[in-house]
Parts: sequence; C-alpha cells; structure tokens
Amino acid sequence: MDITIALPAECISNIISLTTPRDACRLSVVSPVFKSAADSDSVWENFLPSDYKQIISNSVSSLITSLSKKDLYFHLCRNPIIINNGTMPESGKKCYMVGTKGLSIAWGDEPNHWILTSLPESRFPEVAELKYVWWFDVKAMIETRILSLRTNYTAYLVFKFVESKYGFARRPVDSGVYIEGSDNGVRRRLLLDPSRNMARLSQDRRDGWIEIEMGEFFNENGDDGKLVCSLFEFDSFITKRGLIIQGIEVRPKSG
Repeated sequence: MDITIALPAECISNIISLTTPRDACRLSVVSPVFKSAADSDSVWENFLPSDYKQIISNSVSSLITSLSKKDLYFHLCRNPIIINNGTMPESGKKCYMVGTKGLSIAWGDEPNHWILTSLPESRFPEVAELKYVWWFDVKAMIETRILSLRTNYTAYLVFKFVESKYGFARRPVDSGVYIEGSDNGVRRRLLLDPSRNMARLSQDRRDGWIEIEMGEFFNENGDDGKLVCSLFEFDSFITKRGLIIQGIEVRPKSG
C-alpha cells in the first residue's frame, strides 16, 4: 500500500528558501502547493539583501513598497536602485561601483594630466580622461560593510580609449585587490590595449564600455575595513594618454 506524506506549506517554503531564485522558479511549476510555497514572501525575502528595506527607501516610486517580495526581487534586478553607486544583480548580492569622483587618481586634479568630461553612455555625470602622465596610479576604497556578506567578489576596471590613445599597447599595468593595512602582495599584470596578435583579457560590456578583472576578494563578515582596488604603472617612464575611466566596480564572482 502506498503511503503519501504531505509536508506543510511552511515546511516546503523553508526548504525552498535555502535554494536559489532560479530553483524557486523551477519548483513553482511542480504543483499548486509548490507554487504557493515557492512564490511566498518568506521565500523571496530570503533572496533579497538583508538591508533591502533601506535600499527601497531610496526609491522615488512609492509603488515599490506594495510589491510582493518576489515581484520586488525581479523589479530590483531589472531596475536597479543606485545606492552609493551600488546595484543588485540577479543573484540578489550587491554590486558597487566607485565613479570618477570617488577614485584617488595621482595628478587627478591637474588639468594638464587628467580632465573630467561627460559622456552620454556613462552612469555618472563625469568620467576621467587621461591627457598625459608618466606615473599612472588609480585607487578605489570601498567599505566592506556595505557589500554582501560571505560573498566572493571580483573587482573590474571599467574604461575605454579615445582614438589618440598612447602608452598602453604592449605595456601592462599592475593591479592589486587587498584590505587596507594588510596588503597580501598579490598582483596581476593587465594589458589594457593588447595588439591584435596578443590574448585579450578585457571584455566588452553591453553598456558601451570595456572591463578587465583586477583581482578577487572574499567578504566574510563585512568587518575587515576598507577594500583597496589599485591600478598602477611606475617603471616604464613611457608617457600615457587617451584612457577614459568610468570607475572601478566590484560584483559577486560568477560561476
């Protein structure tokens, strides 16, 4: 004789909340009982950032507060609210981009070396364009407490070039990602402008910019202090120009 044991809907919801948003969507088509459990607020609130109420308080639309937790999740994925230059990707983890105004750029306040300009494809009012330097040094500082906890992050330089670029072809720059005061010494050598017969490490983004990985960081409890994302080149004594920087972005590592 077959014996069927029906789990309470609350128990099913608790189990589904331990999976992922994609799994919850798949499980919702199993049966009406699973759909009710998988679509419940208790499941989708677990997929939202822990401080989502503070995030949506920055929204200009009052309608967002009336959405179910599932609808709110997908609304934030498709229509990110910029919070201190941060957004929320499909994973429910927080991204963060430091724009030009938040970067530390050597000689960044000298118009002979760097200028601030506006581009329609930028998410920020101004971007930094390199006019002329030998000594290249750009840093972003990010408080780890504003990032998602227990999450692997990857840092990216988001940039492009003008036609009159010079000084980056076949000449790598160094990058480092580490906690302020405890530099681990790990560096990457990045070719921002490789020639045609060289491997390209950068990738085109869908927003009209290019990105290249600078390094990785695991945010355990958000109490490590400031994350430093550094990009520099001090040794070649070759002049450089034509680089446009939108910012440095950290986002959850995919895969």
